[in-house]
Amino acid sequence: MDSTLQPTHLLSALNWRYAVKKFDPTRRIPDATWAALEQALVLSPSSYGLQPWRFVVVSDPALRARLREVSWKQSQVTDASHFVVFASRVGVDQADVQRYIERIAEVRGALLESLSGFQGMLARTVSSLGANGDAWTARQAYIALGTLLTSAAVLGIDACPMEGIDGARYDESLGLAPLGYHALCAAALGYRAADDGYASNKKVRFPAEQVILRR
Repeated sequence: MDSTLQPTHLLSALNWRYAVKKFDPTRRIPDATWAALEQALVLSPSSYGLQPWRFVVVSDPALRARLREVSWKQSQVTDASHFVVFASRVGVDQADVQRYIERIAEVRGALLESLSGFQGMLARTVSSLGANGDAWTARQAYIALGTLLTSAAVLGIDACPMEGIDGARYDESLGLAPLGYHALCAAALGYRAADDGYASNKKVRFPAEQVILRR
């Protein structure tokens, strides 16, 4: 079966989406749809496929209420159907490389010895990152955020990416530091409230000829 999305459908979904400011707290994303969105996160691309991230799906109402307090009291944190925190690996090292290589061998039925060349290259890359390692892993997490936002739009699910969070307080509340991760941003997902005035605003983008360079 051809499941290719038509170009017009993709553009329609991307024009429809916006950063929702007010969610309808009475509406929940269906389980099957949310399961697909979680898998979209799992399938997100990353450099070398290393996946230096964790996605924290926060369901506990009391915990979400606490996170709202350290998110400039933004209502999306508590009112959206689902709330996801994007955390990136802190201090990525050779143990992360080894774990990934072992996963490749497991999934593809390959011998570890056959992956030694790739492992060596990846090990050298990670070592060369030095003090830039955390910035590099953070950029990977933002790729996953983009994947989630696009996937949600295609499925007709509203979303709001959120950087207005206190990362250190998030780390504390979610127990991320002992795991070696740091909260970067979040995404609230659900359904826009009928009275969210931002929904009717025209999307403001510079024309393609101003932002796309052709050589």
